[in-house]
Amino acid sequence: MIKHGLSLRARLVLLALAAIVAVWLGTAWLTYRDARAEFDDLLDAHLAQAASLLVAQATHELDEEFDLEHTPNAGHYARKVAFQIWQDGELRLHSLHAPATALADRTEGFSEREIDGQRWRVYSTRDAERHIQIHVGERLDIRDKLAVELAENLLRPLLFGLPVLAALIWLAVRRGLRPLDTLAAQVAAREPNNLSPIDSGHHPAETRPLIERLNALFVRLGRSLEQERRFTADAAHELRTPLAGIRAQAQVALGANDEAERNRALLAAIQGCDRATHLVEQLLTLARIDAAGNAPMETVSLRNLAREVLAELAPQALAKGVGIELADGEEGQVSAQAAWLRILLRNLLDNAVRYSGKGDTVRVEIGRDQGRIALWVIDTGPGIPEAERAQVRERFYRVLGTGEEGSGLGLSIVQRIAEAHGAELRLLAGDNGRGLKVGIVFAP
Repeated sequence: MIKHGLSLRARLVLLALAAIVAVWLGTAWLTYRDARAEFDDLLDAHLAQAASLLVAQATHELDEEFDLEHTPNAGHYARKVAFQIWQDGELRLHSLHAPATALADRTEGFSEREIDGQRWRVYSTRDAERHIQIHVGERLDIRDKLAVELAENLLRPLLFGLPVLAALIWLAVRRGLRPLDTLAAQVAAREPNNLSPIDSGHHPAETRPLIERLNALFVRLGRSLEQERRFTADAAHELRTPLAGIRAQAQVALGANDEAERNRALLAAIQGCDRATHLVEQLLTLARIDAAGNAPMETVSLRNLAREVLAELAPQALAKGVGIELADGEEGQVSAQAAWLRILLRNLLDNAVRYSGKGDTVRVEIGRDQGRIALWVIDTGPGIPEAERAQVRERFYRVLGTGEEGSGLGLSIVQRIAEAHGAELRLLAGDNGRGLKVGIVFAP
């Protein structure tokens, strides 16, 4: 089993060697099996041929009444090959190391027999007219020895060739993976702020998907870094104003001789703290949304959610003399992140109440828009000019001349949450062209 700590180069070499060894062993086994079968057939044919020659010569030799009981030593393998010639049940002639007992029980054909602890492969034939029985045998251990030598000859090239093959595969893999080394060096040599795309034209086709993913990552990183730079600069600018106002009011309070003047300065400083607190909360909300990524979704009832948020903002609306209500409609079941939708609706209602006058009404509607579930917040305030409806989605942008102070982040937060849910943020004129109608149209 290949360990995960091995390099890609080592893995490729080991896998290639394992495949080659497996194929080589399989081929060697099949070759050995076929060769062993052919080998046995060849030796059996030699036994049969030797027996036929002995039948042809036995009549003449036996007629001359040989006095020798056996033939001379025939060499190294004489002990492992033997023949016997029987006539009328009497052993008339045999090889030097042939056993005294008959090599086979049968009179015709091939057979195997164990004699004195040795197994023999025997071919038997006979001359019925002269009552001659001939056995030609070969010890099976010589066949096994030859088969082992055959197997060794088949495997010996693998034993000596495997190191050479491993070295050649290593060099081939090293050369083949050189484009990856080049790509790695190219990425490592980049400056941290260099997010330009990598040219994939000179790289192999196998590395292009990786390069495309890297380029896509560079684009996302560049966009994220640019947003962070702009966000940091805007946040620093927006926080500087309330902090400067708080400092100025504190200085006024310190230098005031009149208690009423001091109280007015302190009250203004508290209001400045509230604005700064609201701004920081909005900034933290945006940061949490941006960092959360793909949060787990759940089934959310927009109507139940709207009831909860309306109850939270009822004291604020009551204090300003603005009515808030939830219009009749369907439940609006959507797959969403409930906490995010609560923040979205709270920001929409907070803006609507903030920019509405005394006696105005803010209405929440849940329905459908071209078959898609939609959440609408409708007010009767000053509205947003059509020319500025695209800009108000940007961070820290505020419509001038409304008389209300804010962070300029409310609709940015709404836009970000809508994007995370695959929903569409719509800004339209309110009823009868008065006020603003903000809609969140969810994906089907």
